[in-house]
Amino acid sequence: MIRHHLLAVALGIGIALAPLGSAVAWEGDVEALKQRWEQINTQRAEGDRRRALKSLADEAERLAEAHPGEAQPLIWYGIIEASHARERSGLGALGSARSARDALEKAIELDPEGGNGSAYVTLGALYDRAPGRPVGFGNSDTAEQMFQRALEIRPDGIDVNFYYAAFLEDEGRQAEAREHAQRAVDGTARPDRETSDEALREEARALLGTL
Repeated sequence: MIRHHLLAVALGIGIALAPLGSAVAWEGDVEALKQRWEQINTQRAEGDRRRALKSLADEAERLAEAHPGEAQPLIWYGIIEASHARERSGLGALGSARSARDALEKAIELDPEGGNGSAYVTLGALYDRAPGRPVGFGNSDTAEQMFQRALEIRPDGIDVNFYYAAFLEDEGRQAEAREHAQRAVDGTARPDRETSDEALREEARALLGTL
């Protein structure tokens, strides 16, 4: 069974939070989160991730709390906290996964497109990899619904096709997994996530080679 990183962790460097009501300022803070996420995704060694991600997740949570009516801060808090869950173990990991799920689902209420599908991709991975009831909230049917929604929004996305392919491989649906792994290899990298998307493209090539 192939398990990949849920999402890369981010570099825990301080973010100066924007004054309330300043859209330009919070947008700059979200962009800083993205850049740090890209940096840790491509440059940080795995052993450094947990502490750095914990720090950045705390800052992202404060940013989301400062701007409760905005989807983007919530989405990035959810992405980072989902990565934090990946680095933790036991009940701590499950607690982080729940926090990420709650933030992303709230973000979708504010923005049904889920940040161009990013919220749905992360939710799909969370529902796929969390333990099922009664311990956790994992559910394969819900995971697939999230991946399908992301595909509706961004059918050529490298990230959604890669993570959906990994899900399908785990479900024993090899032919479908090959199709989506190939779509990830052929997909379009996002201008603001190009480095990390290209890294996922390479992972998709490796996955395709095993199917």
